[in-house]
Amino acid sequence: SDTEEIKKPKQKSATVCGYPISIFFIVVNEFCERFSYYGMRAVLVLYFKYFLKWDDDLATTIYHTFVAFCYLTPILGAIIADSWLGKFKTIVYLSIVYTLGQIVMAISAIHDITDTNKDGIPENMSFHVALSMVGLSLIALGTGGIKPCVAAFGGDQFQDHQEKQRSTFFSIFYLSINAGSLLSTIITPMLRAQECGIYSQQKCYPLAFGVPAALMVVALIVFIIGSGMYNKTAPQGNILVKVCKCIAFAIRNRYRHRYSQFSQRTHWMDWADEKYDKLLIAQVKMVVKVLFLYIPLPMFWALFDQQGSRWTLQATTMDGDFGLLTIQPDQMQTVNPILILVLVPIMDSVIYPLISKCTGVQAKIINMLDRQVDETLTNKMIYELLTFSILQAEEDYMSFDGRFALEFGGNVSPVSLKNGSRNTLAIIQDGALPRHLEFTDITAKPEQGANAVRQVFFNGYSSILNITTGTLDFGSTVKNKMSTYANVPHGEAKFHIKDNAGNQCDYSLTLGFGSSYTLLIPSTFKFGTNCEKSINTALDIKPNSFHMAWQIPQYFLITAGEVVFSVTGLEFSYSQAPSNMKSVLQAGWLLTVAVGNIIVLIVAEAAKLPDQWAEYILFASLLLLVDFLFAFMAYFYTYIDPAKIEAQFAHSDPKDKEKKKSLEMGRKDSDGNSNSDRKSSYTSHNEKKDVQSRM
Repeated sequence: SDTEEIKKPKQKSATVCGYPISIFFIVVNEFCERFSYYGMRAVLVLYFKYFLKWDDDLATTIYHTFVAFCYLTPILGAIIADSWLGKFKTIVYLSIVYTLGQIVMAISAIHDITDTNKDGIPENMSFHVALSMVGLSLIALGTGGIKPCVAAFGGDQFQDHQEKQRSTFFSIFYLSINAGSLLSTIITPMLRAQECGIYSQQKCYPLAFGVPAALMVVALIVFIIGSGMYNKTAPQGNILVKVCKCIAFAIRNRYRHRYSQFSQRTHWMDWADEKYDKLLIAQVKMVVKVLFLYIPLPMFWALFDQQGSRWTLQATTMDGDFGLLTIQPDQMQTVNPILILVLVPIMDSVIYPLISKCTGVQAKIINMLDRQVDETLTNKMIYELLTFSILQAEEDYMSFDGRFALEFGGNVSPVSLKNGSRNTLAIIQDGALPRHLEFTDITAKPEQGANAVRQVFFNGYSSILNITTGTLDFGSTVKNKMSTYANVPHGEAKFHIKDNAGNQCDYSLTLGFGSSYTLLIPSTFKFGTNCEKSINTALDIKPNSFHMAWQIPQYFLITAGEVVFSVTGLEFSYSQAPSNMKSVLQAGWLLTVAVGNIIVLIVAEAAKLPDQWAEYILFASLLLLVDFLFAFMAYFYTYIDPAKIEAQFAHSDPKDKEKKKSLEMGRKDSDGNSNSDRKSSYTSHNEKKDVQSRM
């Protein structure tokens, strides 16, 4: 039976170069799973913004809600594995849930499913939103549930004499995590940038989600193939559950004895003495002492995890031209894992107090960047002058509010504009008299770094004109009527102008990222040599002038902060934790990540600040306040030696044992479960690396 199988002691498995063959299946599984998760997450906020058509605040809120759940569910996964199914079955079952979630996400991104009129726009967006939420819920349950199990399960494959090999395994395991995340954040944005579809070609989110789904299928299959080679240990009870029960009993008992007639006790956890072992109470005291220091930590993760939301959205308004390469906004996230691989070995020689200040500095850099980006988003009316067939494109913007009039030689032409609107005015000759035309401009930057281009030709030209560029067709033009905007990609755009007689004129325009232009074809336009010289362009919205490379300093600073923060924080926690409760502190550490993401979604929804840079200032101020709070708390912290404290309770009174029968399982763990202690050690060691590199 399964029970008999998992109770068997460790058997010596086949090895290669001194390593159990089974670990190779686990490493491949981890690489594929991390590729799947980070690949999907890299494009997620852009999927919300451009496919589901959510605004930046809602996209940020849902993104961080998802990440928060991903770091809440590890607690559930650990309880299931340690108390019920065991690690192997937990990984398999939750990986199936995980795989289904990735497949559902890929299906939700297929626009053709509800595109009944075949125009590239889904008619039933609620259907896609519902599928997305189901998919993300399954993914959060799956990825979070297996997080505390895979590394520990890998450690279970080694014999007691293989400490060196086990240490090397965790280094390889750590490398697979970073390799998977690095490759996925490079590849999936490239897949997203492709165009695909049955009826119309759109950004290929189905492929960007589909490849991670396929990798998750591979991860599951590879893990199951190695089933016969694994050492599988029996569930031995979850220490986290015991700790929570002990704390809950102490609180309830203290509340029942809150009146003055009851004698006071040194520590509030001492109120658990009626039911729980003194050793367990002492261990819980040590854990609670460290958890108290965790209170300010979520603020760091609140800033850190914005790399996948606010920072990516910021990159969409920047210039991604790197010469021979065009970088997608979501590919900027690759800077983090690259810097981790560089900084981790270097940080040992850097003074920690100096580096710890970097996070507050990076928030200020983001603020400066965002204010520079805002300058490319003008909100004025463009004034174009076409008088007596002579086109003069004014370089300066002119602001007008409400009603005014244009006067031409005694003839008055009234103009009525809505306050805050963006318009192009063209003055044309209408017979013997001039008159003006009004065209409404685009009100926001084009999506995904594209360039919005429209065209108009003015009366006096006798033939219908057709304008195309690449696969885009503006259609046949009508005089004095503006065409709709069409999104033209970055680079050199060539516009082909034809008339009914087959005459052709080619006009070239170099386009950056996120600009908007109006092509103005005057009545004096003629085909032939230098025909393009009579065509004029009006700039509606300036291209993104601030380069994405300016994000690298903020990535450097936040990554430096991550490495120092995670390594020192987890090493401190590990040194201050009881031998059998290191996993409890790991759960507490992951919980700070979840709370940090909850802070972001609260600020995004509740603050409602008018400008994005103001939100960055808010986060920087909050983190600075938290820094002072944490420094104050740390100043009064007294270091302890958990081994010495535990040694004081090594020999308990037999009567005390009999009195507290409910702790029989806890005593069994502490007396005979050396494997559990080792598991806690290498689980902490690995999760420390996982957190510091890819949290």
